[in-house]
Amino acid sequence: MSKKTQHNNILLAALGFTAVVVVVALIGFFTLGEKDRSIQGQVEVTEYRVSSKVPGRIVELRVKEGDYVKVGDTLAIIDAPEVRAKMTQAKGAEDAAAAMNAMAVNGARQEQVRGAFEVLQQAKAGLEIAEKSYGRVQRLFDEGVMSEQKRDEAFATFKAMEAQVKAAQSQYDLARNGARREEKMATAAQVERAKGAVDEVDSYIKETVQVAQVEGEVSEVYPRVGELVGTGAPIMSISVMNDVWGSFNVREDLLEGLAVGKTFVAFVPAFNKDITLKVFYMKDQGSYAVWKATKDNGDFDLKTFEVKARPVTPLEGLRPGMSLVIKKP
Repeated sequence: MSKKTQHNNILLAALGFTAVVVVVALIGFFTLGEKDRSIQGQVEVTEYRVSSKVPGRIVELRVKEGDYVKVGDTLAIIDAPEVRAKMTQAKGAEDAAAAMNAMAVNGARQEQVRGAFEVLQQAKAGLEIAEKSYGRVQRLFDEGVMSEQKRDEAFATFKAMEAQVKAAQSQYDLARNGARREEKMATAAQVERAKGAVDEVDSYIKETVQVAQVEGEVSEVYPRVGELVGTGAPIMSISVMNDVWGSFNVREDLLEGLAVGKTFVAFVPAFNKDITLKVFYMKDQGSYAVWKATKDNGDFDLKTFEVKARPVTPLEGLRPGMSLVIKKP
């Protein structure tokens, strides 16, 4: 092989190596060197969790996952025998308080009033006799034919009968007028207290029938029929389908154009179309969230922000969990 041929081969090898290096460099530049400017998020909806104030056993589920419910629809029925027992107790206490109040307001029975009146008349008759006897004894004492002791005994009997009349009069007035004003107020307060207890238990009984407070779609049912649920334990979740938004985790160097009140366009892969969203919420996720460290090359750390945005125009069929993609230029 001639020197010229060897030289040409070396030259070709050098050119080939150079070409390979250039191609690899170009591939690396367009693949590794280019930053991914797209931001991916997903569709979210407000969720309402159905729960009860009272513990009990699920005896009936009126809806299933995927059902659409309206306000007032019955969702589940809970059996709570303890609450029914408390209602019986509360009703009994209310009846007893009402009876005591009626007794205080109405006063004594007519038979008691008549009996007190007869005792008063008897005491008055006794007083009249005692007064006449004392008068006769006093005149005899003045004439000197009656001892002072007899006069004193007659006077004491007279005063005792006076006191007896006053006592009988008081008993008659009490029977006729009924209880004191303070006693009537106290019994009336007891009635109101008992009614409050009944209302409280009644509110618990209403909790045994769970009805929808919002309109939406049943996304998940937790217990099954026959299972026990505790106080405040979730029974099911309802997705409020008319309150839909997109949620994105955006690094702060990609926040350009994303601000509260601003609109932007996102791509919906499920429908292969774009949708316009308006930002209504933005907050940094704190030091515990995803962040990018750049201090090793003399730059600064980049935090991640949570951005929420609602569709400007509703998109039919948009459901929670669907992907949303923001393509940054």
